[in-house]
Amino acid sequence: MMIQIYHNPRCGKSRNCLAFMDDNNLNYEIIKYLETPPTEEELKVLLEKLNLTPLQIIRQKEKIWIENYKNKSLSDEELIKILVAHPILIERPIVISENKAIIGREFDKLESFITNKS
Repeated sequence: MMIQIYHNPRCGKSRNCLAFMDDNNLNYEIIKYLETPPTEEELKVLLEKLNLTPLQIIRQKEKIWIENYKNKSLSDEELIKILVAHPILIERPIVISENKAIIGREFDKLESFITNKS
């Protein structure tokens, strides 16, 4: 089973997630989603694996969000297009294993997720 991680090297939580994986000798593939943003279809599949809505994975404190989208009534389709256009708005790290995924910001959730997958 290959674990994939949507990773932003500038994010401390994302770097901590990789360190957790390394400390536990887990194999993983890094997806630098800022360099290779997901397509709309890939994002829909990812949201399904996360069992979350587009709004739930948006970093709502980002300047782009505040200045352009905050307090607007947007559909899920519109939000997906925004995430594709501005991948910096995607919460990170996202850890994917087979048909499930989590936002791996907390070690206890990450450990539970990995334990249940191996």
